[in-house]
Amino acid sequence: MIVLKLLVESFLFAINALVVNKVRTLLSLLGITIGIFSIISVFTVFDSLENAIKSEINSLGSNVLFIQKWPWAMGSDYPWWKYYNRPEPKVSEMEEILKRSSTVDEAAFMLGVGRNVYYKNNQMQDVPIISVSQDYNKIMSFDLEAGRYFTPVESHRGNNVAIIGTDIADQLYQGIDPVGKKIKIFGRKLDVIGVTKKEGESVFGESKDNRIFIPINYGRSVLDVRNIGSTIIVMAKPGISNDQMKDELVGIMRSIRKLPPRADDSFAINETDIINKAFDSLFAVIALVGWFIGGFSLLVGGFGIANIMFVSVKERTSQIGIQKSLGAKNYFILLQFLFEAVFLAIMGGIVGLLIVYILTFFSESILNFELILTFRNIFLGVVVSAFIGLLSGFIPSYKASRLNPVDAMRSSF
Repeated sequence: MIVLKLLVESFLFAINALVVNKVRTLLSLLGITIGIFSIISVFTVFDSLENAIKSEINSLGSNVLFIQKWPWAMGSDYPWWKYYNRPEPKVSEMEEILKRSSTVDEAAFMLGVGRNVYYKNNQMQDVPIISVSQDYNKIMSFDLEAGRYFTPVESHRGNNVAIIGTDIADQLYQGIDPVGKKIKIFGRKLDVIGVTKKEGESVFGESKDNRIFIPINYGRSVLDVRNIGSTIIVMAKPGISNDQMKDELVGIMRSIRKLPPRADDSFAINETDIINKAFDSLFAVIALVGWFIGGFSLLVGGFGIANIMFVSVKERTSQIGIQKSLGAKNYFILLQFLFEAVFLAIMGGIVGLLIVYILTFFSESILNFELILTFRNIFLGVVVSAFIGLLSGFIPSYKASRLNPVDAMRSSF
């Protein structure tokens, strides 16, 4: 009951301070508001961006590996010269992997180039043309809005057929059903057999909506695939870990390429976990920046709260003397002022949280992805505010609790 009484009285005193000294209190709370806004807005963007990126990365498949020329890495110290002369993966290597591997469930081959595409008088420039093998849709997400996927015969023979993205369909065909129509690529006409389901742009700025897919054997007939970046995509069998599959693939690829025992690998085996770890390091730096920026504002806000509480103690000195003469203990006075400081700080923090919440409504149109103010970040904002209030209000509260009741009552005369 005593604690509840203290909470109610402290809350009322905090409201009274806000009403009686509006400008002074608001200016003092501004630092808390700005600090909480800075920290929570950074963490809200951080969490939303992290979720969007990791969702995008995980859509590639957690049990999928990518055999490529270049290893995935980030940073200015990337030793590109070590990998420059490596050969690109080949379709024949994918076929050998399927024959030899006991851990691989499915494998697919892909390579991409940018070309202009045409339909009658309509044209689109530098459209990504992705050549894929038959089982590409068994490993990667590939939903169709209309039409169908390549048949095994079309893939094997390298027929001149194409599956186009929704953006290609909208811009080239402008309301006409593209399935069954022609599209001109590489100076040749291909039959459109399907349209991919609209998925929107990812946080990396990529989407199937603006791509065209063709059979790999058709791509090989019109392109010099030796000089184009290519990828072998492999998916593990159920119960097989990526590490098990990777260990086996290293041996198979070295055998296929006849590498001597002491020679370095002439290929890279990449997985989504590499990207996740790189972004974890980046997000850790962003979080530190958020705390650093918000920390200065919170420091200023803390001094503001302390100033309010010193003034409050001064104005209520005689009241403290009366309370102590009537038997109020030191801890009662201490907690009364301490709770008041915490309530004032939480008020400033709540205003900062409300600003962040309002801004999340406009985030999708500005940032192209949705910001979500999570309960964890709301809780963090309130806890940090309360901690700042506790820290900045302790000395004034302690001073108030140590006042001599006779001297305190005499101050009103």
